[in-house]
Amino acid sequence: TRKESSAASDVYKRQTFGQLFFAVACLMIFAETGLLAGFFLPGDSLLFALGLFIASGQIDVPLWLAVLLLAISAFAGDQTGYWIGRKLGPAVFNKPKSRLFRPENVQAAHAFFERYGSRAVVLAHFVPIMRTFIPVSAGIAKLEWRKYTLYNLVGITLWAVGVTLLGAALGS
Repeated sequence: TRKESSAASDVYKRQTFGQLFFAVACLMIFAETGLLAGFFLPGDSLLFALGLFIASGQIDVPLWLAVLLLAISAFAGDQTGYWIGRKLGPAVFNKPKSRLFRPENVQAAHAFFERYGSRAVVLAHFVPIMRTFIPVSAGIAKLEWRKYTLYNLVGITLWAVGVTLLGAALGS
């Protein structure tokens, strides 16, 4: 009975740790995609590892729920980054004596998104630093919100869902 109690306690601790790890992972995905300070976070590796751990039973979260919550976290982060750029960008770029933040950079970003907007938003999810800065840049360049959101959803589906499912496939 003592052995059974100890085994049950170990299972409970592992499940609790796994769920806590998953919750922290969702926060990290949000921060990486939405907050400029999150550019150093390991999104790809994290998604892949989560899929692997879920499929192997190390984390007790249903795969469908994990994929949904990770996609929601990435979407919320991307939307946050877009609106940070949209609302704060003009104030930052209108300072006359700034070397980096100049109005011509906003015009260049706008031209970039006019030409490569859809591809940039989708593919940026697969490039670690770009995944952090493209949403803010899209907001600063005033890329149409509906267009941004549509391509963002495509990118999130391919990245957050796809990479997690690849990890799960390896784990099973």
